[in-house]
Amino acid sequence: MTPAETAKTPTAGRTAQTATLAEIAREAGVSAPTVSKVLNGRADVAPATRSRVEELLRSHGYRRRRAEATRSPLIDLVFHELESAWAMEVIRGVENVARDAGLSVVLSESAGRLTPGRTWADQVAARRPHGVILVLSGLDESGRALLTSRSIPFVVMDPAGDPGTDVPSIGATNWQGGLAATRHLVELGHRRIGAISGPTQMMCSRARVDGYRAALETAGLPVDPGLIMTGDFHHEAGYRQGLALLRREDRPTAVFAGNDLQALGLYEAARELGLRIPEDLSVVGFDDLPVARWVGPPLTTVRQPLTEMAEAAAKLVLDLGKDEDSQAATRVELATSLVVRSSTAAPAGG
Repeated sequence: MTPAETAKTPTAGRTAQTATLAEIAREAGVSAPTVSKVLNGRADVAPATRSRVEELLRSHGYRRRRAEATRSPLIDLVFHELESAWAMEVIRGVENVARDAGLSVVLSESAGRLTPGRTWADQVAARRPHGVILVLSGLDESGRALLTSRSIPFVVMDPAGDPGTDVPSIGATNWQGGLAATRHLVELGHRRIGAISGPTQMMCSRARVDGYRAALETAGLPVDPGLIMTGDFHHEAGYRQGLALLRREDRPTAVFAGNDLQALGLYEAARELGLRIPEDLSVVGFDDLPVARWVGPPLTTVRQPLTEMAEAAAKLVLDLGKDEDSQAATRVELATSLVVRSSTAAPAGG
């Protein structure tokens, strides 16, 4: 890093005004080495000074030239929550690509927050990885500006919200998956079909429930809000919300559980109430985790190609790192598919 490096501020047309780090330092009232410390994520900078420098870097549109940015042989993989079999499938996919590229993977968790905190951003700036992959998470404006100014490419996998058209993302056809799951139950003859969604603030969760609603409406069946429960994609939510659904006098004969972990919780609720699967209750999950084929009975589910999605995210972030002017596709969706096993059947007496 040298004081002569420049920042580009877009103006009309394709012209740009440049500012050196020395000029940014002068405007901030600090030395050029202090600006370099901020860029490199050094801890020995006062918070107020760091904020002032970061704001000037953003306002000048500063972007470190990748050819001059020394990068560590790492990919940063950031999870919204790390404790699940779902996360292991994602890690496997990223590791496959990283291994072939001679890179290692650093795991982080945002402790349930949908955007990582400032401490994480500073740590990434200090590590200077080849790229960052955020899973079921995202970046706020300051986090995006920080990574962009350091020329650290990033990709969001299965974004929690709409990442924006300028943020590279890898997802799956969640709406189509919810549609296929519910249509399968309708075709078996079920007319009262419940659903346990994931968190309402997550785009993938909303899309799956929208697909569920579309399948019912297309079949001419009413959408009963009382049969749609909100979960959190964990086993306990499937159990708790499953009990609420199955204790109803007009209980559903089938449930789309939203994901496999909630489906397993629903299995537990059904057993506790003396209901047999699929004789008394049909269940469909989402994800097709390895455990889905081993539970009793094996779970009918929507296969989300998690490992392939993770591999695609890792390849994309590495491609973005190779070409500063890359115009790679910013949003990619991989297809889901219904996997029919033994947890679904025609309703009793149907």
